[in-house]
Amino acid sequence: MGAKGYGIDEERLSQYAEQIREIAAMGVQIGIVIGGGNIFRGLSGAKKGFDRVKGDQMGMLATVINALALSSALEAAGQKVRVLTAVRMEPVGEFYSKAKALRLLGKGNVVIMAAGTGNPYFTTDTGSSLRAIEIEADVMLKGTRVDGIYTADPEKDPKAVKFSEITYDEVISRGLKVMDLTATVMCKENGMPIYVFNMDIPGNLLKVMKGEPIGTLVKP
Repeated sequence: MGAKGYGIDEERLSQYAEQIREIAAMGVQIGIVIGGGNIFRGLSGAKKGFDRVKGDQMGMLATVINALALSSALEAAGQKVRVLTAVRMEPVGEFYSKAKALRLLGKGNVVIMAAGTGNPYFTTDTGSSLRAIEIEADVMLKGTRVDGIYTADPEKDPKAVKFSEITYDEVISRGLKVMDLTATVMCKENGMPIYVFNMDIPGNLLKVMKGEPIGTLVKP
């Protein structure tokens, strides 16, 4: 959404694509799970009278729109990319499978995995955790608007203190809104480290790849 109040900010989109292309050129294999809140949020839709299942399905379709936008921007930047969807919608995207994702990653493609888990009642966070675990990623990077995890919301509390590292159990016991509980527990049970950082600053993704401590690591 970037600086816009709704939809897709073309400038932010091209910034993301360039950052992703930059690390792909280093030989990093990249799987991306993208949300759809800039277009439609299933849960907020349910609060406004939408059937929850249909609202979540609308949210899944919103993630596909974003996936297509990002794939187009990556192609324009000269990066090989494929879109896989958790629900069948060929020719918009290919139907997701672990084997297909790994094969494409091995051929140098950035793989965008859209439509969440394909099921209602599961957030994009949970979809991200599931896909990271499935494709046996080294780490799940969560790009947000803030530069890590704090004791409170830094956008609301000026006294909030940032963690450089934190355990899954601390995140859960403190009730920190890193991801939803289901996603956090999935990562904990499968030993998937999470790195939270600010994706909206150009160059940050490369800094994460180089090991610069600009965010927060969630680990056992």
